[in-house]
Amino acid sequence: MKQKTFQASRAGYIITAEVTVIGKDLSIALVGGDTPHIGTVTWVSNNGASDTIRFPSHHGRFHKDDVLSEILIKQLQPLLPGNCVITAGIHVNGITKEQIDASFIMAEEIGKELANWIINYDFGDNEPVYEHYHQASDK
Repeated sequence: MKQKTFQASRAGYIITAEVTVIGKDLSIALVGGDTPHIGTVTWVSNNGASDTIRFPSHHGRFHKDDVLSEILIKQLQPLLPGNCVITAGIHVNGITKEQIDASFIMAEEIGKELANWIINYDFGDNEPVYEHYHQASDK
């Protein structure tokens, strides 16, 4: 497995995308701020299917970190050789409107760098081999 890290910094904090290549699939941990966490899980396949799970936060609210994952997905989905899972959790204590706005710009910057990296990364041409076997009921 190959790992690569991308970062962007604005408005007094950093967002990091920690990317792990698993075969032709990508696992991305998008984290940052004062308390990184897993707030959402978003997945997308190279055929465009996708979904998101938002975990509960405080006071019955749900995390909304997937809004940043979606920025990455729009840039990456057409380039994906396989599936992609993004866990996201950015928390800035006492976040300001300026810092919220900066998060979108940082996600865009990270997405552009990551897209360029995917274009140039050699995922290889190894494809899984599926053996056909007969079960007792197939006879």
